[in-house]
Amino acid sequence: MKIIKISALWCPGCLVMNGVCKRICDENGYELLELDYDFDEEIVKKYNVGNILPVLIFEKNNNEILRIIGEKSYDYVKKQINNITEEK
Repeated sequence: MKIIKISALWCPGCLVMNGVCKRICDENGYELLELDYDFDEEIVKKYNVGNILPVLIFEKNNNEILRIIGEKSYDYVKKQINNITEEK
């Protein structure tokens, strides 16, 4: 699975989520693609991101299977991942 993290340098919640994303990726062997909301505008547009950051998009086989918007706890993110992996 791949996580696409869309964030910005000016976003405090995005900084908090750096540790959460790193931990999730390290524990599960996920690939992480980090995009900057301001500097990667063209790529970010294709993901239809609103104005609430950060945005975590979980993809499997290039298909979005989960989107988490805003600052969330590690436990919340882990629970959401468990929910989608149990459905499969």
